[in-house]
Amino acid sequence: LLLCQELSLLRFLSAELTRGYFLEHNEAKYTERRERVYTCMRIPRELEKLMVFGIFLCLDAFLYVFTLLPLRVFLALFRLFTLPCYGLRDRRLLQPAQVCDILKGVILVICYFMMHYVDYSMMYHLIRGQSVIKLYIIYNMLEVADRLFSSFGQDILDALYWTATEPKERKRAHIGVIPHFFMAVLYVFLHAILIMVQATTLNVAFNSHNKSLLTIMMSNNFVEIKGSVFKKFEKNNLFQMSNSDIKERFTNYVLLLIVCLRNMEQFSWNPDHLWVLFPDVCMVIASETAVDIVKHAFITKFNDITADVYSEYRASLAFDLVSSRQKNAYTDYSDSVARRMGFIPLPLAVLLIRVVTSSIKVQGILSYACVILFYLGLISLKVLNSIVLLGKSCQYVKEAKMEEKLFNPPPASAPGKPPNKSQNKCKPSQEENLSASVTSQPVHPKENVIPLLVASSSDQFLTTPDGDEKDITQESSELKHRSSKKDLLEVDRFTICGNRID
Repeated sequence: LLLCQELSLLRFLSAELTRGYFLEHNEAKYTERRERVYTCMRIPRELEKLMVFGIFLCLDAFLYVFTLLPLRVFLALFRLFTLPCYGLRDRRLLQPAQVCDILKGVILVICYFMMHYVDYSMMYHLIRGQSVIKLYIIYNMLEVADRLFSSFGQDILDALYWTATEPKERKRAHIGVIPHFFMAVLYVFLHAILIMVQATTLNVAFNSHNKSLLTIMMSNNFVEIKGSVFKKFEKNNLFQMSNSDIKERFTNYVLLLIVCLRNMEQFSWNPDHLWVLFPDVCMVIASETAVDIVKHAFITKFNDITADVYSEYRASLAFDLVSSRQKNAYTDYSDSVARRMGFIPLPLAVLLIRVVTSSIKVQGILSYACVILFYLGLISLKVLNSIVLLGKSCQYVKEAKMEEKLFNPPPASAPGKPPNKSQNKCKPSQEENLSASVTSQPVHPKENVIPLLVASSSDQFLTTPDGDEKDITQESSELKHRSSKKDLLEVDRFTICGNRID
């Protein structure tokens, strides 16, 4: 009996030492695991491509407020003042786009003068006197409040624009242009103050001796990973998160610029102090980038989403830019960026103008000449950025085969009614129309044509998770791939997908 037990034990040890297995028996499983590793390795590159493209889109909309918007307001006012010389040829005094430009310019000017009553220095010392934990809580509350302001702010501005430009023949169903205007001014002013408090808190973190508050703020980004990666995401939800990350990163860049301007002013524009701030700025940017990469890598891994989806997101953003340059465009590009990403440039522009004018003193003819040259440089940067973005956007739209959607009319003429089939007209050559439509200027619409309301079906999604597409035939997968691209064009920043907004 003992001999049998020893023999069985020896046989067991021998089997454990010599036992083999063949991975090719489960080839599909291991191939899928290897593809997941390759996908995680591709995520940083694809994500940063999308981030860079989106940041330049936000920069284009942001520079528009400083460069082309004042010129457009000047041309609209010139037309308004010289209208008696030409006579009333049209029933409208101004075109809808010119009315919106004047409203934006007036809101900017009023909010700029209102911001003079907010003392930045008093706010800085008030925040600096608080404890570190209290500042950490305040900063988190400010982030939540910024998202809530952004979600409702663009609706307030859109309501103002539509109330001021809708046809007067319709039955009045609104409270009037003046109440909407005061609501818009109040929103921009409050949102600008909110961003100023954010910038002041970040400035206090930079100037703290032990950098404890700055470390806590950066660690807050890593808490974002915990709240994101272990939840179910579909392509539409990930698209929203990507847009939110683009907006957040660009806003952080502007906040860092404001912090540097305020610190340089306090040190009499000593260039040596800039190198003191440079490591902290790089640390904040690096932490934000690392958090975005880790978050998107694990979200795509856990939800079986390929890295190619970021090229679809980029094509959707490019589609917005190209469609806003058409003759029949029904929205301004800066407004479409605001709806898609939640980035509203007006409050941030008001704050930046306020900080720059209070930090830099302009005295003498040479100083004014430098300001004019700087303004011309901004216009050149805006034009160059727009040209490059337009070329890249046309390339992305062609690669995604989305040219035919550019020439489709807006979906519906009224809420709850199906679109009229007679509106679908014959389309010319796509290659010629794509190059011609993005360079043509808007024509004056006929007076008997009523502007159409775009009925969004963003709450109906046909996209299925990638894990369910593996057992489907090739034809049905191609149809779902096309439908997912179509759905991305209908997803704005604050559409509720899967009961989640992020």
